[in-house]
Order: sequence, then structure tokens, then C-alpha cells
Amino acid sequence: MWPFSGLGLDDLPQWIFLIILVFEVGVRVAVIGIIPSNRRPNTAMAWLLAIFFIPAVGLPLFLLLGRSKLSSRRQERQRRMNEALLEATSQMELSDQLREHEQLSATVVLNRNLGAFPIQEGNQLTLITDYRATFTWLVDQIDEAREYVHVLFYIVGDDPEFSGPVLDAMERAAERGVKVRFLYDHLGTSRVKGYRRLKRRLRRSKIEWHRVLPIRPLRRRFSRLDLRNHRKIVVIDGLTALTGSTNLIEPHYQRPAAVRMGRHWVELNVVLTGPAVTGLDIVFASDWYAETNENLGEKLLVDLEADEASSGGSLVQVVPSGPGFPDENNLRLFNDLIYQATDRIIISTPYLVPDDSLLYALTNAAHRDVEVLVLVSKKADQFTVQHAQQSYYQILLEAGVRIFRYPDPDVLHAKFMIIDEHVAVLGSSNMDMRSFSLNLEVTLMIVDVAKVAEIEEVFTRYLLLSTELDQKEWARRPWHVRYLDNTFRLTSGLQ
Repeated sequence: MWPFSGLGLDDLPQWIFLIILVFEVGVRVAVIGIIPSNRRPNTAMAWLLAIFFIPAVGLPLFLLLGRSKLSSRRQERQRRMNEALLEATSQMELSDQLREHEQLSATVVLNRNLGAFPIQEGNQLTLITDYRATFTWLVDQIDEAREYVHVLFYIVGDDPEFSGPVLDAMERAAERGVKVRFLYDHLGTSRVKGYRRLKRRLRRSKIEWHRVLPIRPLRRRFSRLDLRNHRKIVVIDGLTALTGSTNLIEPHYQRPAAVRMGRHWVELNVVLTGPAVTGLDIVFASDWYAETNENLGEKLLVDLEADEASSGGSLVQVVPSGPGFPDENNLRLFNDLIYQATDRIIISTPYLVPDDSLLYALTNAAHRDVEVLVLVSKKADQFTVQHAQQSYYQILLEAGVRIFRYPDPDVLHAKFMIIDEHVAVLGSSNMDMRSFSLNLEVTLMIVDVAKVAEIEEVFTRYLLLSTELDQKEWARRPWHVRYLDNTFRLTSGLQ
């Protein structure tokens, strides 16, 4: 048998080889009937290919990473949080401002049934496009906090110019008696240079901090490596909040290679006041509960009656998503809005690796003469994702989707979508299967013509720096690039 050739095992009894052969065949037959269960066909095919070609690697990886749901304990805690929220907000009706958008009202119901939050008016939103301005806002607001500061990021660093001053402000707040609760994704942050120094700093402080989805097998706290908390949420005293695409790290992401090539991450965040702050605070509280078993409950500064009475400003609905939910809330929202579009769809995303449903939604929109503009980075910061997303460009271009690429070496990390002129979604979610199935994300659906126009202005500024991808030119790309694109497309279901 070829796996054992040259290993000096030729003298082993034949029955041992027979057992190995039966086992290998049995595994292959078994996984054909097991892996496709409740998985996308392309995800199932990627796992099957891995197991069939390299079973010694593919099978252990599947057993370790193949389940795209959080533990039953975490799912149960999320279910209880959703039930409590639905009960507390059961009397809230749809805003009168939505009566003229009948189909959008159905989208609101969809989001509410999946993620539990109602849509509410009375929100004031301010966009932040400058990288440094986000960190300045964080320091200023944390220094003014009186009761509590809630902070959640996927990636956290510690440098003297950007994230360091924010951590300083958190420490000052904790010293003066403000309750500072801090969550960060374990895997996302542990890969950052200087992580041990960050942990030492946190241990010396009065900040209450926890790793999200910790990978600590020796303490029975092992989490799947590919299930991560990708959310970015900061809430101050339940009064104001920030969310969007930025991580708590300097603009080179503390990567020496990025510094050498002059690469920056380009971000878009939103600061808000109003009822949506309550939604973001509850999302944070649900993550805190999942990690600590502490129900913040009455500790949150939440006034649901005041939220319900709010008026004016922007209509906003908070949409959490991730493997803690039974459905892919963000993907369902994106598809629902794309199918409603009648004039134009604008998408900005660092990673575009659509599943079949999103691919069909985008190409269908283009075929029915909706203008579809997609902006991605010319060169992503991840090699495999870069080639996986490039494998979808041809079919999108052929359907009439216009693809623009933000110039390298920068990484366009802003994540938003605009539908026609009245609705936008903005948050932490990319347009890829990882964000749909494996990452915990948070998205805002914003209904406000004026605010949507502001987001479109940001897109226009990005577009002025970008170049449009030509279909004929793309078809002539080198054979080795095409080969890599097609190869990594096979693994796109595992990205």
C-alpha cells in the first residue's frame, strides 16, 4: 500500500493492511453521508476533498473544526438572552417612518425574529473615517465615563500612539471607580506582537478583562480555532457607543512587513447616541455572560421606555449574528436587502467570498439592471482569501457587476452596503462565508436618507482612489494566478 512504501513495513501481516484498507474506505463512505448534513454544498465539498486526498490531515481537522456552532452552553445562554429581550420589547411597534417602505418593514421583522432587536428612531449617528480620530474619541469618552465602560474588540495591541492611550484611559477610569469591562478575542489578539506584555499590563490594572472564546485546553476552556468573536463595540455609561470596522490597534496592525511596505488599514466607524446604544450594550452583555456566567442585567443603564419614546434622527436596528444563533442573520439581511434593490447597490468589503445565495442575489440584481458597485482591496492582507475572492470576479463581471479595487499596499477594511438611497448596513461583518457562519458579528441597519448619503460620500472618496476592473483584461490574467484562484476557491467554504 502506497502510504507505507519505503517504510520497511512490507513484512507486516496482510491482515493489518486489510484492516487499514477497510478503515480508510469506511471513513470515506461514512463522511459522504455525514459531512453534507446542514452544510452548504461548497463547504461540504471542501471538507470531503480534504479527507479524500489527505485523510490523515483532513479527518482530524474536520473533527476539530468541522462543527460551525458554538457549544450548547453558549447557545443556550444566547437563547435565554434573546427570549428575555423579545419579552421586554414585545410592545414596541414598527416606526411610522417605515409605513411607506412595506418590504423594508418585512426585513425589520426578519431581523427581529432572528436577532431579537426592534428598529427604533431617535438615533444620532456620526461617521468617523479618520483612523486617529477614532482613538481620540475613545480616550475622550472613556475619560468622561462615570458609571461603566464596555469594550469589545477582535484584535487588541499596545502601542504608545494609538491603542496605548486608550488602555491608559481605561486604567484611569478603573482607578477612579468606574466599572471597566473589557473583552477581546483570544486568537485574534494572541497573534499580535507584544501580546504577553499586554496581558501583564491588564493583570496589573483594575480593569475586569476576559478572553473571548479562549483556547486553553489544559483548563478545559478549549474553543474551536475557527470560531471567533469579530465584533467591535464600545459603550460608555449606556449613553453613547462606537462600532464599525476598526480594531484596537495601530494602523499597521503591529506587523513589521506592513510598516516596511507602508500598508495602512482604512476603516469606517460610527458613533451613536439613542436607542441603538442599548442594543449594542446588550450584545456586549450577552458576550460577557457567555464568558463569565455573570448576567449584567440590572447593571446596564437601560431605559426601554425612554428608548421607545425617542423620535427623530435615524432609524437603526441592531443585528447580531454568529454561530451562537441558529441562522446566519447577517447573510439573510444582506440577501433580503439586495433582492429589494431597484436602483443601485453599493458594497465596500475587504473580503468578498460569497456563498451561492449571495452570488445569485448580486448577479440577479445586475441582470435586472440594478447598478451594482463593489469595492475591494486590490491586494488583501491574506493570501488565501485574496485568491479565493478573485475566483468570483469573472462571473460577477459577466453579469454586469462593476468591481473597483482600492490601491495597494493599503487594506480597505471598511464594511458597509447601501441599497438605493434610503437604507444602509454598517458594522463588523465582511461579505465572506467566515463572517456568515464562523464569526460573531454585529451590524447596524440604518434607515435615513441623509445618513445614507453621508456613507455614500465616503464610498465616493474611496472610489476616486480606486481603479475599475476591466472584464477583458481580467480574463487575460496569467495562468498561474488563475490556477491559484481556482485552487483556493475550493477552500472558500472553510475561509
